[in-house]
Amino acid sequence: MESIGISGSIARAFIKSKLTPLVIIASLLLGLLAIVVTPREEEPQILVPMIDIFVAYPGASPQEVETRVTKPMEKLLWEIKGVEYIYSIVKPGFNLTIVRFYVGENMEESIVNLNNKLSSNFDRIPPGVMPPLVKQRSIDDVPILTLTLWSDSDRYSGYELRRIGAELCDEIKKNQDVSEFSLIGGQKRQLRITLDPAKLKAYHLSAFQITAALQKANFRLPSGSFSAGNREYLVETGAFLKSSEEVGSVVTGLFNDHPVYLRDVATIADGPEEPSNYVFMGLGAAAAQKGISSPAAGQKEAVTITVAKKKGANASLVARDALAKVEALKGKLIPGDVNVTVTRNYGDTAKEKSDELLKHMLMATIAVIILIALTLGWREAIVVAVAVPVTLALTLLINYLYGYTL
Repeated sequence: MESIGISGSIARAFIKSKLTPLVIIASLLLGLLAIVVTPREEEPQILVPMIDIFVAYPGASPQEVETRVTKPMEKLLWEIKGVEYIYSIVKPGFNLTIVRFYVGENMEESIVNLNNKLSSNFDRIPPGVMPPLVKQRSIDDVPILTLTLWSDSDRYSGYELRRIGAELCDEIKKNQDVSEFSLIGGQKRQLRITLDPAKLKAYHLSAFQITAALQKANFRLPSGSFSAGNREYLVETGAFLKSSEEVGSVVTGLFNDHPVYLRDVATIADGPEEPSNYVFMGLGAAAAQKGISSPAAGQKEAVTITVAKKKGANASLVARDALAKVEALKGKLIPGDVNVTVTRNYGDTAKEKSDELLKHMLMATIAVIILIALTLGWREAIVVAVAVPVTLALTLLINYLYGYTL
């Protein structure tokens, strides 16, 4: 009797088993499930630990920062295992050092090693240098979705758009798969106090007294509790300043036995802060192809919202849920004359590319089956038509179980 070996024995067992069709169907169904649940990514999920180290040295020149902070710290950081590159940026009174580890190094272990190295050398920090601030970076910090708020109406400046964007960010952040967001452009609300030197001198006041008066007036503290009528009441002392009128009513001192209010010695303005950056929205020739139109020509002041996802989350689903929430808030939180334009959607492009990959895999399988049928016969082609899809399905399943993404 001819020996068929281990592989032959396994093949004979599957050929004669009545469970083989069920195993094939189950494998194909599990493969389809893996295709549906496997997260789609635009950026490759490679593990490259990167850590930013911020060090402040107030009043120092760039040369002093480089000599007393940057070079000594870089020598210590090179002693950490797994460090591949170190980059430093030096500015007056400030140093930023970026530490990049080798691909595949464990993120948590790298952060622990770096923190241990820095904390064990705190005694070597020169006088006047602030303790370092450590912040890790990863590929998931790259925004997968950016939304730009703009309007044709002159009613909305960057100040108003930013306030709308801040409320919209709070709603988007409620999605548990959103890691962080940021607002770019526009101006925050700021209450600006401009002191009048002549009036300060007339009332015998100084800027330090004004600062101390504002600090004492703008606070709230718990002051205990008391019971009455079968209820317990919590008592709080003080209150936060909420408007320019309340700020102007702060007593800064006494002059001739009369209180001197802040509005007597300063001008108070409640409005946008000084701009630190700008975002403008302009429509080009491709806008009409995407259904975006504007009756007004030129660029409009805008505010951009960036959304990043958590590690392992499906970029396509996160982007889809965020856009669905934006659509639901139009006319409620978002005024009707404010436009929301998607200026980046990695979830959409990731889905498009992954679908294209699966499409090419299917086309390749069909091509192999047809080639086998033309050269060897339909019987062999049927074997390939079963074996290749089952193999690909199980591969996709194992890919998902090991935590890989498309």
